Amino acid sequence: MNTYKLTIIVLIMAVFLVACPGKKKPAEKQRVVGTADWPIFRGDAGLSGRSGDTIPDELTLRWSFQTGGEIFSSPVIGSGRIFIGSTDGKVYALRLKDGGKIWEFDAGDDIEASPLLVGKSLYIGSLSGEFFALHVDSGTLNWKYKTEGSIYGSANWTEITGSRESLIFVGSHDNRMYCFEAVSGKLRWTYETDHYINGAPATDGQVIIFGGCDENLHIVNVADGKKLARVGVGSYIPGSAALAGGKAYLGHYGNKLVCIDMEVRKITWEYSHPEHADSFFSSPAVGKEHVVIGSRDSYLHCVNRDTGKLAWVFRTRDEVDSSPVIAGNRVVVGSTDGRLYMVDLQTGRETWSYEIGAAIIGCPALAGGWIAIGSDDGRVYAFGESL
Repeated sequence: MNTYKLTIIVLIMAVFLVACPGKKKPAEKQRVVGTADWPIFRGDAGLSGRSGDTIPDELTLRWSFQTGGEIFSSPVIGSGRIFIGSTDGKVYALRLKDGGKIWEFDAGDDIEASPLLVGKSLYIGSLSGEFFALHVDSGTLNWKYKTEGSIYGSANWTEITGSRESLIFVGSHDNRMYCFEAVSGKLRWTYETDHYINGAPATDGQVIIFGGCDENLHIVNVADGKKLARVGVGSYIPGSAALAGGKAYLGHYGNKLVCIDMEVRKITWEYSHPEHADSFFSSPAVGKEHVVIGSRDSYLHCVNRDTGKLAWVFRTRDEVDSSPVIAGNRVVVGSTDGRLYMVDLQTGRETWSYEIGAAIIGCPALAGGWIAIGSDDGRVYAFGESL
């Protein structure tokens, strides 16, 4: 074969390869899996309940995992894994992509609190009052501390200014807020209130704030646990307060959603629905312009962040103790009616829902295009974009 004919053949083959992409594997649809984290109840240290993720337009149930008890704990997500507690007394680490169990840790008593993920450690409390620090990769115990009351709320954390050390905070039904050194478990300080502490503390690194059954929002110095102030709200606080933009937002048993100015340490507005007010056991989600919270009146409530003026309500079929999460222009929340809902933030209209069939109490976790939630049927459910 002469050089001319060889050149023509090579050129024809090159054109054929370019013109026939079907000979290559078709490009797969891009999916974001495990690249973002939701390491704490409500998503961040301020407990804002706000995600930077975009929720896929079409969601499908990708997998579920059965535990041995009801789930009131809210999941956290990190490093391609989901971590959650169950009333079977165990903490579970599951693969995000398929729900496969990586490890389980037996805490010895029911767990209703949500985990806290910090680096290679996972922190969680039980109803026997024990607080555990576990290794993320293996579930082995790093350290534990026994409080004198049940732990229902998630822990929180912050770094010590000018140090590589971190501090962990958790409240107990022994009426105390505890501060530990993250690595060693050494107790740094305790702060005592007049009644149970139910929810998780929120922090900006300088102060921590939290409420409880003594009807006060407590403002405490991170460094030494000294009281800076407390603000009476008129009724006990079942959930957690959110800290955002110099304001604290919380719901309470007296049917009100409250905004507190952290500088003057006074209530700036209160919201209560004029027709069907009921208790707020949910923790609020704080967006750029709105605050959203669930109520035992079976509605999800959305108000203006600056004024507390009602924007809309969305009705479910039962109580909304689940804490909503804002992601872009969507709100995700569960209900004791057994459904997980997605609602438009601007209009309050339902855009998607999934019927699990068992009550949802916990807060959804959103990360990497995934939504994870537990239910009192004992299952963990993971939703992602349709395959």
